[in-house]
Amino acid sequence: MTADGRTASPGAPVEGAVLGKAARENFPVAPFFLPAAWRDDLMAVYGFARLVDDAGDGDLDDPQRTADLLGVDTPVPQTRTRPGTALPSEEETEFRLALLDGLERDLDRVFAIVLGTGGLEQARHPLMRALVPLVENRGLSAEPFRNLIQANRVDQQTVRYARYEDLLGYCELSANPVGRLVLSIAGVSTPERVERSDAICSALQVIEHLQDVAEDRARGRIYLPAEDLDRFGVTETDLAAPTASERVRDLVAFQARRAGTLLDHGAPLVGSVRGRLRLLLAGFTAGGRAALGAIHAAGYDVLPGPPKPAKSRLLREAAATFVKGR
Repeated sequence: MTADGRTASPGAPVEGAVLGKAARENFPVAPFFLPAAWRDDLMAVYGFARLVDDAGDGDLDDPQRTADLLGVDTPVPQTRTRPGTALPSEEETEFRLALLDGLERDLDRVFAIVLGTGGLEQARHPLMRALVPLVENRGLSAEPFRNLIQANRVDQQTVRYARYEDLLGYCELSANPVGRLVLSIAGVSTPERVERSDAICSALQVIEHLQDVAEDRARGRIYLPAEDLDRFGVTETDLAAPTASERVRDLVAFQARRAGTLLDHGAPLVGSVRGRLRLLLAGFTAGGRAALGAIHAAGYDVLPGPPKPAKSRLLREAAATFVKGR
């Protein structure tokens, strides 16, 4: 039995449960047009990032099995939320943090094997073991992986952001490392490209937060900065309404413009590369623009549910971005 009451499939590989979620992501994780080696590497990155996020969000299909694999002794909590709130209970938070610590210890094992600095103990989780050839063949550092773990630690303690700069600081941990890893896998990482990639990844994170305002609030989280709520006269109660007031729409429009500016700043990254990588980066950038278009088409009312772009619009945006290179 899983923590949310579902029956786990006996013997189902934990890695399969995590990797199977790739098909439900907003963007193709490892598109068919990429070289096979790149697809394998991107799936290894995705497996790590999804595992870490699921541990930090309490969304693991079988948390006890994951804890056992990682050698985590903290018990799976019986009470998952605080009474009368959507926030995790103290026991749930303690368990999530213990899982994240266990994942970081497993990451240490990955780099100890690659660098030959810590004996021969293999990583314990299969998705962590999958990182070994990736790290070794691409010469990756531990920093982006550690930042993704740290982002999920932040999630356990921080459910509100005072300033926009604070939110971007969170994006530096939660989103930007993925873009940096993609550049490293492709062998095209330079300081300028990293800076452009960071802008795109932060923009995509902010856009996702805009799409998910209602869902995040239901989980006890608000990613709209407090200073901007105050600026537009929006209260947290306003965000619980079935549809957005004019003030909420104005706030969402303001944040969408900010995200669009970030996206435009990063977009020249597309034109700095060639071939299939250019197509991949055009897809990421176009996905952000198409999502902003869907938010605009919804009149900036994101409270009924996430505005999603039509596939035809996404394809048009991707084609235009690919041709223009930005």
